Amino acid sequence: MKDRDFARLSLAAVWLGTVVVSLHDGGRAGAALLQPLGLSAAAALAVVWGASAWDGALGLALLLRPSALVYRVAALSTVALTIAATLVLPALWLDPFGALLKNLPVLALLRLLTHEAQT
Repeated sequence: MKDRDFARLSLAAVWLGTVVVSLHDGGRAGAALLQPLGLSAAAALAVVWGASAWDGALGLALLLRPSALVYRVAALSTVALTIAATLVLPALWLDPFGALLKNLPVLALLRLLTHEAQT
């Protein structure tokens, strides 16, 4: 397996794994994290399910239709999520499992894959 393929499949696993983790309890744990926004329980759950659908679409695109455009969209999504999470829960930067810190190498891989797809 080529390094490029391993990187792409690893990123797809991150996105698809996020869907599984986010929805394993019906989205309730993720919805609870959104309480600081003052959303109703139903609205918070809708956000979690919507975000999970988006993550699933990106994971499948990385898996089945890799391209520079898909890598750019994934990078933009990562940046947007990181900014949103920082505003809502800045303590996630201190999470010992790297809840937000892991996004830095994800962005680096996406940049490399985008560059390679363009050449």
